[in-house]
Amino acid sequence: MSTARGARARARIEVTAAIKDEARRQLAAEGAARLSLRAVARELGMVSSALYRYFPSRDDLLTALIIDAYDSLGEAAEAADAATGDVAPVRRWVAVCEAVRRWALAHPHEYALIYGSPVPGYAAPETTVPPAARVGLLLIGIVRDAHRRHGVALTPVPAELQPEARRMAAELAPDLPPEVVTVMVASWAQLYGLVGFEVFGQFNKVVEDREAFFRHAVTQLAHGVGLVFP
Repeated sequence: MSTARGARARARIEVTAAIKDEARRQLAAEGAARLSLRAVARELGMVSSALYRYFPSRDDLLTALIIDAYDSLGEAAEAADAATGDVAPVRRWVAVCEAVRRWALAHPHEYALIYGSPVPGYAAPETTVPPAARVGLLLIGIVRDAHRRHGVALTPVPAELQPEARRMAAELAPDLPPEVVTVMVASWAQLYGLVGFEVFGQFNKVVEDREAFFRHAVTQLAHGVGLVFP
């Protein structure tokens, strides 16, 4: 009995992986908005009713692909941070940002799925939030370690922004100064802006040595969040 259950579980894992792989091929060819369960089933030689037992709707399949993409990106960033060892916070920050860039360039269609245009009619559920937060939490952790060990430089916050700065700090990193959290949110947006410009071709005929340009830009972001001490 247990052997049969194990075989069924393995078969389900294999079929689920095949469905996702075909869906990713469709993303690359057609874009997320045109993802179709019927087309996936047809390419896999399955009837639609069989595929619905794995993913009841297109949105369920999209959610699975989105979670996989966020987790893959998060794993790449976390591995890069772990490989740095006990080095200066700026170097850890840059290593994580470079890992984000490498992953995006290697997975442009998956990057477009999570950081490109929203898919019409799709609303991401709460289950996508923890995977989506992995890189951000990792960067917060780097700044937190620096704050505890060396201190961080603070950028003054205008009076009209101080209530919002305190709110963001309370929700995202209560142990960090609001001035730091405010700049971190802006830096997070700028990181993905830099990556997105390269992935989607906006740097064509503008930036030639993109690796050096990116490293310089994210180093400036590190200084902006206060990582200026050894």
